[in-house]
Amino acid sequence: MGDNIVLNILSANIKHYRNRSGFSQFELAEKIEMSVPFISDLETGKTWASPATLAKLAAAFGIEVYELLKPEAKLSFGSTQLLRKYNEDAHRLLDKLHKKYLLPLTRK
Repeated sequence: MGDNIVLNILSANIKHYRNRSGFSQFELAEKIEMSVPFISDLETGKTWASPATLAKLAAAFGIEVYELLKPEAKLSFGSTQLLRKYNEDAHRLLDKLHKKYLLPLTRK
């Protein structure tokens, strides 16, 4: 994985976990004793976090450090919506197939 990809994952995850935790950038900055511009730079991928900062962020979010680098949490809202729609469509199709082909077999 290239450095840019890892930085993008990290920045998206920091924003994701901050929002999930209900922190504003100001509140997170206070909690980990950093500046708001630094938090902004982390979330926009303009700067890297040191190992010590990663540990502070993980503690603030109540997660393990490795979770800040996991690609899964990086899904954008659009990607999440697309997956949800795909899942709903797949369930509808399976339900139709079940009703059309399997139910008649059980009624015989």
